[in-house]
Amino acid sequence: MRAERSRAFWPLAAFFGLFVLFLYGPTITIVVLSFQGPEGGLTFPMRGVSTHWFRNLFETQMVGDFGGSFTRSMILGLIVTVITVVVSFMAGLAFRRRFPGSTALFYLAVASLIVPSVLISLGIGLMFRLIGEDAAWWSSGLGAHLTWTLPFGLLIMFAVFNRFSPAYEEAARDLGATPWQTIRHVVVPILLPSLIGVGLFGFTLSYDEFARSLYTAGTFNTLPLEIYGMTTNVTTPVLFALGTVTTAVSFLVIGVSIAGVALLRRRRAGG
Repeated sequence: MRAERSRAFWPLAAFFGLFVLFLYGPTITIVVLSFQGPEGGLTFPMRGVSTHWFRNLFETQMVGDFGGSFTRSMILGLIVTVITVVVSFMAGLAFRRRFPGSTALFYLAVASLIVPSVLISLGIGLMFRLIGEDAAWWSSGLGAHLTWTLPFGLLIMFAVFNRFSPAYEEAARDLGATPWQTIRHVVVPILLPSLIGVGLFGFTLSYDEFARSLYTAGTFNTLPLEIYGMTTNVTTPVLFALGTVTTAVSFLVIGVSIAGVALLRRRRAGG
């Protein structure tokens, strides 16, 4: 017999449907409009179907620098990923034991999550100006992005280490392993899926960060800033094609990360 659904089922189902619609509806709309024909515009109805605007995207544009901004965002995202993973892992190891000032240091590290991103970007930009340095995506921009990614990495690693049993390390030490060998051959392999997750957070948060790049990127834009600038100048579906490509890159990164975690689990199961 089919179980009767409660009265709350349909309101909750409707709320979830609206949530999915508002979450994925704009993305689906942009993807569809990016396949307009050569005479297509920025709105429905579509005028033909083609890949014209994707080809046009990689040609020289009258405005915008898609290739350069995409490259800068990718490089910045990878640098942020590496630093976030390394620092978060080291902090997770350090905070397993209480030390003087640990509580204050923790709150200081995560405080940037509650400060408006625009204020952080403005503050870092002003600080570089005061010390006589020009803001750039690889210096002030990197620092601004780390104020966003590191707190998330720290919180994830603290949660992971709270569930990590020290018995594995004790067994390694009993077998004669040095502290470095224990970390390299025991701790890191066990926590590798979590470290991949931290890296994924770091890359995606940096790759599409707008507010903290606004006053810190300097002369050369990152991809989110370039897209924002193109919205005021570009009046063709090439803008939608750019949005589709960047969304595809984000999903590709997520897919590679998930595949990596699945491969690690399969190897462990086979071993």
